[in-house]
Amino acid sequence: MTAAETALRGRAILLMIAAILCFSLMDASVKGLAPRTGVVPALWVRYAGQMLLVVLLVAPRLRQVARTTMPGLQFARSVLLMGATAFFFTALSLIPISDAAALMSINPVLVTLGAALFLGEKLGPRRIGGIAVAMVGTMIVIRPGAGIITAESIFALCAAVCYASYVLLTRHVGSSESPWTSLFYTGLVGTVILSIIVPFFWVTPDRTAILLMGACILFGTCGQMLLIRAFTIGEAAMLAPFAYCGVMFSMLWGMVFYAEWPGIHTITGALVIAGAGTYVWYRETHAR
Repeated sequence: MTAAETALRGRAILLMIAAILCFSLMDASVKGLAPRTGVVPALWVRYAGQMLLVVLLVAPRLRQVARTTMPGLQFARSVLLMGATAFFFTALSLIPISDAAALMSINPVLVTLGAALFLGEKLGPRRIGGIAVAMVGTMIVIRPGAGIITAESIFALCAAVCYASYVLLTRHVGSSESPWTSLFYTGLVGTVILSIIVPFFWVTPDRTAILLMGACILFGTCGQMLLIRAFTIGEAAMLAPFAYCGVMFSMLWGMVFYAEWPGIHTITGALVIAGAGTYVWYRETHAR
């Protein structure tokens, strides 16, 4: 591995962690927003706000950004992301944020397997080991049989499947499409579909809801851009273990904003996840 390759991998990992941090803050915002406005208005705000922000940022070159050579794949990945967001926002409105994040964190396993099956990426023993250990940490958090997996939690599992499929398609189009083009279409498709639906569910937001909407737009857009960039320059199988950081971030925001204090199992599992991610990061950026 050359020094340039090592630096590129390190950059991709940092972008991935930053994206997960932004998404966890978006989720924390939605956790407070959904009870005030409902899930559909929260979804619409997330996508319409992202679309507005992207259009403002790329206005001078909007025609160039909107040009795509893969309209079908762009539409498919946009629908998958909207489905993942809808399922996860619903889960956040029904169960604690740390539980939803723990259930959602099965998606790195799906991403890693999908990258090997459909993208031809190599699955070395270190990557497999990192995924396996992180999954053990997640199982410690979830504690099968402890009552966390309920009918309501199925929404989080469906979100994981949709999100993993979206990541694989993002990785596939990443080498051919600009990150801004991918970001533009994820916002456009979601905004158009949700704008048709939202009038039937609209609730006038209060001042707190408006602030939460702003936070949702900001963190969602930043996270999406960082994620697209990470999967453009880094392999999906390498980056997958770092999605587990979302469990720890969500646990932190649950404590800070919603007084959802984790038990010993959650803390232990989070430490195992952190150890797995640190190991993969070291092997991918320092090992020769």
